[in-house]
Amino acid sequence: MNFLHGLVRQGEVVHAVILRETRTRFGAYSMGYLWALLEPALFIITFYVLFAVAEREAPYGMTLFGFLATGVVPYLLFSSSVARVAESINGNTALLFYPHVFPIDLVIARSLLEVATFGGVFLVLMTGAALNGMPIAIDEPLLVVAGFFIASMLGSSLGLIFCMLGLLSKSVERARGPLMRPFFWTSGIFFVADALPEIAKSVFFFNPVLHAVELVRAGWYQTYDSRFATPGYALAVALGLAAIGLTLERVVRRKIEVG
Repeated sequence: MNFLHGLVRQGEVVHAVILRETRTRFGAYSMGYLWALLEPALFIITFYVLFAVAEREAPYGMTLFGFLATGVVPYLLFSSSVARVAESINGNTALLFYPHVFPIDLVIARSLLEVATFGGVFLVLMTGAALNGMPIAIDEPLLVVAGFFIASMLGSSLGLIFCMLGLLSKSVERARGPLMRPFFWTSGIFFVADALPEIAKSVFFFNPVLHAVELVRAGWYQTYDSRFATPGYALAVALGLAAIGLTLERVVRRKIEVG
């Protein structure tokens, strides 16, 4: 009974923090949620133009816009989750003075807001493309959802680790950018894993974000059945990172409470 009561209370706290984060992030600008749509849209359009100029076609019968969107949006969900969660406590320190608010509540709130935002952005982009003539035939919707879930969990778990380590050492924030940069080139935004040479596959296999992107593409397109994607591996990495992050959160929470 006490567990359920605590769970309900935590849910109320997370909901309140999400509302606050939404107003802070989107309510401060006149264009509001449009900013969340513009970033991935401009990203996709830029590379769409570059691909078109280079006369490079999308692989496996995919449309070029769809190929880029199914790579860009899951990757941005991952990278944005890392950045937002890593800054969740620094951006909401005052809330920790309330007795029912804990660091993990701030992390969960930002994580849920990111996945809701980028999930909505993906649907808007694909719907807009469909209205402009792009064929839509989703092969396995559950794979798409699984890919987004894994990308979110990976980003949130890694962000949690950065967040907690950042409270222990200021140098962690400086190192986060260089550590995150390789993910941009190895996460399948511009390629499909099955087209890579065997040597590259054996190296890129260890990037769990690539598996999440491959799941989204395999679930979205009937013409693409990824032989590379291993959801069990990506999920195991996400759970491992989450375990490390939650352990660090307990350590940092005690330091905050003592302080």
